[in-house]
Formats: sequence, structure tokens, C-alpha cells
Amino acid sequence: MTHKFLWHGALIAALCMALAIPTQADQLSNDARNAIIGIVAVSVVLVAITVVVVHESRKKRTVTGCVVSGENGMSVADEKDKRIYALSGNTVDIKPGDRVTLQGKKAKPKGANAPLAWEVNKQTKDFGACQP
Repeated sequence: MTHKFLWHGALIAALCMALAIPTQADQLSNDARNAIIGIVAVSVVLVAITVVVVHESRKKRTVTGCVVSGENGMSVADEKDKRIYALSGNTVDIKPGDRVTLQGKKAKPKGANAPLAWEVNKQTKDFGACQP
């Protein structure tokens, strides 16, 4: 039994010495300060990303170009990205042959070979007849 108590005593003495080492308060405060700065920096980045995503998602999308009539309905050739979009949605006031600005959003094509689609919410500007 004495041998067992000797190991227990040695272990207690070693733990007391290890735990009795003085800590450095400056080091602890620097670590805490760095952690707080890190948390604030990550929060600022997340807020900035959220603001940009919300701003971009609420931005009104428009397409400007000449409207042409085809066998599958009307389409518009966008002047910015040079793509042709089949028109759907509110197309009542849109006349083929006119250059217009249409507010809406891109719609997914229905098939593999289907053209890009633009779902019209409203016509914002009518510039008159297209120039050749």
C-alpha cells in the first residue's frame, strides 16, 4: 500500500506545481482582444455580403431591344448581352417592330433546344420603331 500512496503523492505534487505556474494576464487579454476583433470582422463581412445579395435580388431587371414576331411568338434581341429572348407574361401592349425596354426576369427554357425566355412584368419605355 505504501507504494500506491507514493504514486498518488507524486501525482498530487506534480499537479500542484503545474497549476501553480503564474499566468500572464497580458497574454490572456491579448487573446481575448484578438478573438473579439475576429468575431467583429467576420460579422462585418457577413453583413456586407447580405446587403449586397439583398440589393442585387431586389434590383429591377430590364431588357432593351427590338421586338420581332416569329412562328413561336414574339422575341426581343437584348442590346446589352446580344441574346434573343422569347417573350412571355404581360405582352399585351408590346408591338412587333418597336424598340422597347421591358421589366421582368429571365425564365428557364422549357426544353433543351428551347430559346431563352423573358417573363415580362411591364413595358417601361417605348422608343418607337426599330432603326435598321
